[in-house]
Order: sequence, then structure tokens, then C-alpha cells
Amino acid sequence: MSAVRRLEVLSADPAKEEWLDTIIKGDCVAALNRLPDKSVDVIFADPPYNLQLNGALHRPDQSLVDAVDDEWDQFEDFAAYDAFTRAWLLACRRVLKPNGTIWVIGSYHNIFRVGAIMQDLGFWLLNDIIWRKTNPMPNFRGRRFQNAHETMIWASRDKNAKGYTFNYEAMKAANDDVQMRSDWLFPICTGKERLKNTKGEKLHPTQKPEALLARVILSSTKPGDVILDPFFGSGTTGAVAKRLGRHFVGIEREQEYIEAAQERIAQVEPLDDASLMLMTGKRAEPRVAFSSLIEAGLVQPGTCLYDRHKRWAAYVRADGTIAIGDEAGSIHRIGARIQGLEACNGWTFWHIEVGGALKPIDELRQEARRTLKLVGA
Repeated sequence: MSAVRRLEVLSADPAKEEWLDTIIKGDCVAALNRLPDKSVDVIFADPPYNLQLNGALHRPDQSLVDAVDDEWDQFEDFAAYDAFTRAWLLACRRVLKPNGTIWVIGSYHNIFRVGAIMQDLGFWLLNDIIWRKTNPMPNFRGRRFQNAHETMIWASRDKNAKGYTFNYEAMKAANDDVQMRSDWLFPICTGKERLKNTKGEKLHPTQKPEALLARVILSSTKPGDVILDPFFGSGTTGAVAKRLGRHFVGIEREQEYIEAAQERIAQVEPLDDASLMLMTGKRAEPRVAFSSLIEAGLVQPGTCLYDRHKRWAAYVRADGTIAIGDEAGSIHRIGARIQGLEACNGWTFWHIEVGGALKPIDELRQEARRTLKLVGA
């Protein structure tokens, strides 16, 4: 990973990718327009929530609550907020790769408006994720339920998008071999992780916990992917992306946040390649035909294949079929026929004799996959 730097001027040649691992200072829509079309793999957006706070908020003991009352979270009305949302989402859709996905996080104040606009623009909603907070802020006035969660929308670029990344096997394994659910339990950002300003106050009012971003990135990206955050703030997305071996590009207009994010990201040490390897299932592995084993020299024409009890024997033909007597066909069809079944997984049914012992030809398929990966590297 290159060191984070602030981008001043983009090259006219998108291939040079000077914008990788940078923070662009400026308005998010204008900055997004400087990025190449279809150039990022995933977007994580934490836009202003438009909380519509009127006046100061106090605790029962009359101490002041450090609420979100910054100028960047204030809009004249819903129409103004909707126009802003439509503009940045359109700009994001242009830079997102056809197989890319976008995450948007919000509260009840804004997430339903954002979701409707996303659908109007052609995004295809994949999931809504509930971030349930272990330590939410109380409802001090006691007039409503405690707001204990935020919602994330995960969407593909359009309805027909194919091949987007979802690391299903890794998420399932991390969740004790049970499918990862759409409700995630994390504490809000506190303690040493919370960035402070020179006065010792929290630097950014809505800094997200790194654990939340880590799950977003680990579930929907691969090492080396590019993650865009159009509302970069204190740089959580960049810090986690760098640690997990991904590239990032952030957009932020507040100089105080940019400087803090640069310092934060510069201190991050990326994990080594072995730690970043992704767990994958059978569906993610490259397809290998039985003929590929012959082409790779792992099985020779004329070789005998056996079931594990050596009740049946078939010989391999040069065209990738196997034969018993006068009947020939695929490893699956011949395996099914001799057992009187409608279907058979030939990879696990047929074995090859090596050194006096039988081993499934599926082991040769795994070896062929490794060989093919080396050839394509």
C-alpha cells in the first residue's frame, strides 16, 4: 500500500491511478466527477443523516449532550436533502464497476429516503443490515424508544449485475459455521479508538467503529479491491482498508478531518498476505473438466479407474470419457449407470491406484486447479 496523500490534480490518464490511496478534498459530487468511470469495486457511504435537531439537547442533570449539530448535517428541507442524495448517488453509480456494490448507512431520519432514491436510480437492493449497538445513547427526554440501531443498505449497481463479491464461506466460518445474519452487534466507537481534537473532545460526532467496517470489507471485497468513501470523515474506511490489504479513495471537505485521517492511516500496518487469504467454497473454485486432467498429464489414456471397493473398473480414453466394455461416457454418467442410479458424482466415486493405494480423482482435480492457477498467474 502506498502512503496516504492528499490529491490535488488528477491525471488525464485514468490508467495511472494517482487517486488510489488518497483523500480528495472538496465537495463529494465535484470530487466524484474527477474519478474515472467504472473504477471502484465497492462504495461505503456514511452521508449526513439530516437529524433536524432544533436547539440544544440536555441530559436529566441538565448537562449538554454533544449531539450532531454541525453545519454539514443541516438542510433547508426534505426536498433539498433529496436533491443532494440523488446527486451523490448518481455520481457514485457512474464510478462503480458493473459488478460492484454499494453500502449506505443511516438512521430513521434519512435511510428510507435514501433507499427509495437508490431504487429510483436503478440500484438493486441485496440486503438491509441492522447495526445493533451494545451501548446506544439513551433517549434523554423519555418521549420515544431508545434509538439502539442504525441501518445499512447493501445494493448492486443494477438488477442484472452479475458476479458481485460476497464472501459467503468466510462469513459463515467466522460465525461458527452458521450463515451470517443481517443483524450485527457492535458497540459504538469509544475509548482509544475514538479520535479526539486538540481540546480533548471527540473529533467527529459520528465516527464509525472499525469492527463494523471490517465486516463490510471482509464480506464484500477481495484483497486489492478499491473502496470509495465519499464522506470520509475521520478515515475509518481508509484505515481498515489499508490494514486488510485493500485500496481506498476518500472524499472529505473538512481540513481538520483530512489531517486526522492522514495521520491515522499513516500509522496502520497492513496484514501479511497469509492473514488476508479468503476462505472459498466449491462454487468459487475454477471449473475443471476431467479432460483437463489428461491434458495436464495427471491421468494417462488407458489408465484404470475403480470404485473404492474395486467392484468396477473403467479405463480412461483420450477424449476425456471413460469406458466399461462397449459403453463409454462421462465419469458421472458411467458411474451412475453401473450403480443403477439417476446421478453420480464421478469425482468422488472413481479412484486411481497410486503406490498400491486408491485415491479419489477429486484429489487430482485439486492438483489441476493449483496448476491452472500457476499458469494463469
